[in-house]
Amino acid sequence: MRRHLRNLLERGIGVAMLICALLSVATTAGIILTLVGQSVPFFRAVPLGEFFAGRKWAPLFEPPRYGLLPLICGTFLITVGALLVAVPIGVSAALFLSECAPRRLRDVLKPVLEILAGVPSVVYGFFALTFLTPNVIAKLVPSTPIFNAASAAIVVGIMIIPTICSLSDDAFRAVPRSLREAGFALSATRFEVAGRIVLPGAASGVVAAILLAVGRAIGETMAVTIAAGIKPTLTLNPFESVQTMTAFIAEVSEGDVEAGTMASHCLFAVGLVLFAITLGVNLVARWFSRRFREVYE
Repeated sequence: MRRHLRNLLERGIGVAMLICALLSVATTAGIILTLVGQSVPFFRAVPLGEFFAGRKWAPLFEPPRYGLLPLICGTFLITVGALLVAVPIGVSAALFLSECAPRRLRDVLKPVLEILAGVPSVVYGFFALTFLTPNVIAKLVPSTPIFNAASAAIVVGIMIIPTICSLSDDAFRAVPRSLREAGFALSATRFEVAGRIVLPGAASGVVAAILLAVGRAIGETMAVTIAAGIKPTLTLNPFESVQTMTAFIAEVSEGDVEAGTMASHCLFAVGLVLFAITLGVNLVARWFSRRFREVYE
């Protein structure tokens, strides 16, 4: 009797897990169908060449202009800047926690570092707007406007540090201890072992962590909307105001645009491009992790 009940319970758990998996797939499929269905009228009216190669973005003005390049440029300008901040700090912190920090210090530092991931993004945005720009960036570059890409990149970089640090730390700790001991046996210092054995051995995990952080940076909304502004500018100057794809979606989603208009279809078209970029980054991270994973016996 007990065995029969146990089998029923296991089957029930299996069915529940299958339902959860199918719900996840159905949700993703629903998002894709919604984005594609609402974007089709837009792409029927606007040529792909104008949309992806146009240098002017003004869909809410007359005459409307639908050149996505300023939004793409602003998105990647902030993403690259965030990586320049987060990658050195995150990977170095992970190496320290994995290879150098005493156990007690590690048990304190890692939870504190991960607290950064729990801070609301709107707080980061106001931190950039009220402190970082006027007290740091404006003093270094006096002509910098209050809304600029540099402050947004810095706060987004701070936001993705926990992602890079936590995943990189897991990758470093997965490297077998025997490799470390072999390095020490050859008179290598602790830093040489960390830099020449542990880091190359966990390269696939580190790169995957960075690519996942890229997806987080690309999809960030509130912090970049508050810190970088909503001015679509085609520029590579980080000390100018820019607008990202997520910031445009947040701007249009306030409710002033009537459903069924070109402006609303434009919103879904931008969302579809953003979804494709984020999906591509995650697929590359998955492929890289599988392709270059080091296998240790």
